[in-house]
Amino acid sequence: MFDFVARHKKLVQFGLFLVFVPFILVGAFEYFRGGGGAQVIAEVGDYQITREEFSRALRDRQQALQQLAQGRIEPGMLDSPELRYSTLEGLIQRRVLLDRALRSGMTIGDAQLQEIIAELPLFRDDTNKFSFARYEQFLKYEGMTPVMFEARLRQDLMLEHLKDGYAGSNFVPKTVIEQLVRLSEQQREVSHHTIAPDKYLGRAQLEADAAQKHYAANPDEFRVPEQVRIEYLVLSPDALVPRMQVSAAEVDAAFQQQVVSVGKERERARARAEEVLAELRRNPARFEELAKKHSQDPGSAANGGDLGFFGRGVMTKAFEDAVFKLKEGEISPIVSSDFGFHIIRVTGVRPVAGAKGKGEERRASHVLFTAPKEAEIKGGKSEIELELKRQAARRRFAETADSFNNVVYEQSESLKAAAELINSEPRQSGWITREGGGDNALLANPKLLQAVFSEDVLKNKHNTEVVEVAANTLVAARVIEHKPAAMQPFESIHAALEKKLRLREAGKLAAEEGRKLLEQLRQGKAAQIAWSAPQLISRSDHKGLPEPVVQQAFRLDAGKSPSYGGFEAPQGGYTLVRMTRVVEPSTIPGEKRDAFVQALRQLRGQEEFGAYVASLKKKAEVTIRKEQFEATEQAPAGQPAAPPGGQPRRGRL
Repeated sequence: MFDFVARHKKLVQFGLFLVFVPFILVGAFEYFRGGGGAQVIAEVGDYQITREEFSRALRDRQQALQQLAQGRIEPGMLDSPELRYSTLEGLIQRRVLLDRALRSGMTIGDAQLQEIIAELPLFRDDTNKFSFARYEQFLKYEGMTPVMFEARLRQDLMLEHLKDGYAGSNFVPKTVIEQLVRLSEQQREVSHHTIAPDKYLGRAQLEADAAQKHYAANPDEFRVPEQVRIEYLVLSPDALVPRMQVSAAEVDAAFQQQVVSVGKERERARARAEEVLAELRRNPARFEELAKKHSQDPGSAANGGDLGFFGRGVMTKAFEDAVFKLKEGEISPIVSSDFGFHIIRVTGVRPVAGAKGKGEERRASHVLFTAPKEAEIKGGKSEIELELKRQAARRRFAETADSFNNVVYEQSESLKAAAELINSEPRQSGWITREGGGDNALLANPKLLQAVFSEDVLKNKHNTEVVEVAANTLVAARVIEHKPAAMQPFESIHAALEKKLRLREAGKLAAEEGRKLLEQLRQGKAAQIAWSAPQLISRSDHKGLPEPVVQQAFRLDAGKSPSYGGFEAPQGGYTLVRMTRVVEPSTIPGEKRDAFVQALRQLRGQEEFGAYVASLKKKAEVTIRKEQFEATEQAPAGQPAAPPGGQPRRGRL
């Protein structure tokens, strides 16, 4: 049983939260949802994937991506067609795999499941024991019952077990591995020279009316797209924080609670340190063993707490002072630092010579019990106040979102009422097109842009629907100025266009010259070329050379030196590449060979597993209801999708 847990440790710790992985999306909700009247967007055999199930999976996936990117991902990427289709594909794959697992008799027993749950670090208390209180708190936070959670975990484990048969078990011939590793480690000495188009500008000739002809033949190139300026409101917890009020009494109460909590955590950490220190006093030889077992320093615990040699000025003062007071082999009392509580043993002393004369370095090991800093309490009221405001903002957002949506929808002639509701002034944008909102990531959301450029908003001057442009970020807008698409006058772009066409012709002349030089070089003829300084590069280390140069260098014949190649540069002109030497690796580190074996096995396993899933999908008769699925893209936040063949009715006061 413990072998099973160990093999699935990564899944058990992280699988519940990585909802963007195709096979870990929406779990037990399918067992509990109501079927009556639900809009079906796909069918997998007899099983129906509803709009609600898909929306939940998409929302979970968007939130997971935001957390991974720490909020730096562009909102438009979170509502792209690719993300929506991959989310649906993940639901379909999950269903066909679950069907296969169940039909094959695969199961996770109750006792087995309970043991796995008990092993989850998420549910362990400060004494490293399973805490039912933490388990209940997690379920409450996630809005799940124990039955739902256990059904979801049971499914995830079954899918992981099914996938395990394709991972890491593929045979890769040693000769293939050897060849691939040697190719990866091979180095080539490379230099290059670019023939720029600029020096051929004087020879580039254009017809007298070339610019006019190009202008007439390529109208899209000179068309200024339709543009609008909008005013818009943003409702999000972050936007509400500055307007939240928190009393001094609330801050003081939270502060005192934190003082007590931090104090208790420090007491518990010190108590654990005292227990280990007592054992070390009885048996100092167990230091390395106890450090591996108890130390919470991720950098040294696996090495028995060993920190290596160091001099003064490297460690924190309290730690360093303790180390340099100890004799070799001596174990310290408990030492408090900003990191927590340490038990230290000096394992070596050696003299060193430096700019300030002779000194010494010491080698030490330690057992660390982490604890919050006392300094985190002092002067921390401003942070506590900010966190209380954030909590209040999240509550206000949840309370206000529906009302905001309704006011924008019902009083669609103006954003004034919605602005008063959320106590915020509308913002104004610069000129934006159907393709995006410039540097403003909020206005780049495809669904918002579609709403802004809809006929109802442009011609009838109504508000857009409320659009969720990112997780917990709602935007409503209205157009304040509109410019139809128009052609740039030829007179305004004539000079720039002529220069562009002349440069293009010069690029053709440069490329022609480059190909002639390449032919001369390949024939062994002399050519006056100012090559760059030779650099020894590998496929993994380009030494700063442009990617096209590296690619060309490794296409050249390794058996011939020097060898020459060339390519037309994307910006115009021609780049010549010379390879003068090939250096084969003398030895290949075992860990690199092992990494290649693992990577190839994983790749082959993924390919085979993908083929397996495809065959299951084919047998399961998967049907996607395209109209219903596309309707999920059109529905604004908080509103139902349009019925087939029609648009939602807009309310008016």
